[in-house]
Amino acid sequence: MTDAQETAAHLRTTTGGGPPDEEVSSDGLPIPLLEPREGIPPVVADAEALAAVVAAFAAGTGPVAVDAERASGYRYGQRAYLVQLRREGAGSALIDPVGCPDLSALGGALSSAEWILHAATQDLPCLREIGMSPTTLFDTELAGRLAGFPRVGLGAMVESVLGYQLEKGHSAVDWSTRPLPEPWLRYAALDVELLVDLRDALEKELDRQGKLEWARQEFDAIASAPPAPPRKDPWRRTSGMHKVRRRRQMAVVRELWETRDRIAQRRDVSPGKVLGDAAIVEAALAVPANVHALSALPGYGQRMGRRQLDQWMAAVDRAKALPESELPQPGAAPSGPPPPRSWADKDPAAAARLSSARAAVSELAEGLNLPQENLITPDTVRRLCWEPPRRADADAVAEALTGYGARPWQIELVTPALVAALAATG
Repeated sequence: MTDAQETAAHLRTTTGGGPPDEEVSSDGLPIPLLEPREGIPPVVADAEALAAVVAAFAAGTGPVAVDAERASGYRYGQRAYLVQLRREGAGSALIDPVGCPDLSALGGALSSAEWILHAATQDLPCLREIGMSPTTLFDTELAGRLAGFPRVGLGAMVESVLGYQLEKGHSAVDWSTRPLPEPWLRYAALDVELLVDLRDALEKELDRQGKLEWARQEFDAIASAPPAPPRKDPWRRTSGMHKVRRRRQMAVVRELWETRDRIAQRRDVSPGKVLGDAAIVEAALAVPANVHALSALPGYGQRMGRRQLDQWMAAVDRAKALPESELPQPGAAPSGPPPPRSWADKDPAAAARLSSARAAVSELAEGLNLPQENLITPDTVRRLCWEPPRRADADAVAEALTGYGARPWQIELVTPALVAALAATG
């Protein structure tokens, strides 16, 4: 039993967290968690029921566990289709953002509470869309990474830390379905059932390892980070785009992608259900002369109607008709350094710096029992090694790391190793 598991066992017996103690297995096997403590809460889908939840959670105490379910792969965008919450004194709540699209009153009621989320960066964008944004948070997935757990999915963490087994069979279902089936609602309620217990156990484990302040800095960075800006030229991220070399072919990808996106948004379905990326790339590589040639390509077979084929062919024809001056340029040079595989040819000294720095970071991360990318992002190491400060001393390296967004705890730990790595390679 790890220290984190011992901490969790203590929590269950002293605070009442988790299922009743008599359910705990004596053979060391995880206990299936089959039912929420107070049963499945009713789905909140109107203003009156929402007001009652806001009042209950505002009167609750301690941190609030928060989760959201999306319909990725089914619907357009990443909006939330169910929000789950749990707080001491308020119990659990399931809220339908379709019936209650504005949860800013709930977000305001919880503004002074710590929010507990698992993989917070995945849920925060869709929560912000409906008016919910934390001031402070605790990310149980990130806490697990910093504590050195090899598996940090929610089910794995609940099992290894708390000794209970969550059912994870409904994670990829279409959460836009209405009404939501009872088994899905049970699964959703159980996802927040033990988040507070998990948070408390991980906090004690991080404190024991001397990493609690690191975690707090990471959580603060997530909570204060601005929303990501819209992607420039999102069509360039089409899977298989690396096969497309010519500008005219790139124009075909762009036209097909933008046509698909308009259709997907209008129909509120996942773009992949309208036309697959592989089909877009096939058409771009072939630049078909007519509908007949298009229909012979993979992804445009017999199940596609003539009207659909015509709309895709029209997109291809628009790309074919563009003057040279309006064709997309090859991918814009990234703002950072080039891909590391080209460094040996472009700048052998930089390649040597990167090799030395990577080895130093790897050794340090292994000694600290945490993933390298959580110790310092690979992009930050690449940028530092590609354009090192003129004086590669501790102050200059720390200043550069700060400019790249590294947190104080990271800078303190990695600066000596990176200074040594830069000095060893001249």
